[in-house]
Amino acid sequence: GVNEWQVCEALARAGDFDIFLLAGRYTLLEQEALDTFLPLAEARGIGIVLGGPYNSGILATGPRKGAWYNYNRAPAAILNRVRKIERIVTSQGARLAQAALRFPLHHPSVVSVIPGAASPKEVALNVRTMAAKIPKALWRDLKAQGLLHRAAPVPK
Repeated sequence: GVNEWQVCEALARAGDFDIFLLAGRYTLLEQEALDTFLPLAEARGIGIVLGGPYNSGILATGPRKGAWYNYNRAPAAILNRVRKIERIVTSQGARLAQAALRFPLHHPSVVSVIPGAASPKEVALNVRTMAAKIPKALWRDLKAQGLLHRAAPVPK
């Protein structure tokens, strides 16, 4: 597994692969991989197992003080973006962690998501989080506010 989609893209262009393990980089906060890598993976039939769907925690905890983003304390710009996302998510009756865990799976190349779990209790929480119903309007609203990439696949 790798932390950068650019490495996966370079490898996909250089050889034949069935699957990549990519830590984050296609989340509610990061969707640049939609520009080149994910279309390439889809065209080549490469599956993506996505680790780190919470971007080191902030998409599970929300924009609280001391929140983690990509292995560091979240900067103000990320905290503000997460606040905007969370506002829309909660207005639709969902939780931020639910949307974060489900979002990557809407892309046809993402075959699995690996959320972290430090205990059996967290495993059970992940199962409940994944099973939650998410209104389709949530995704529409995030796109309308420019918080999701225009090409991000979402339910209609």
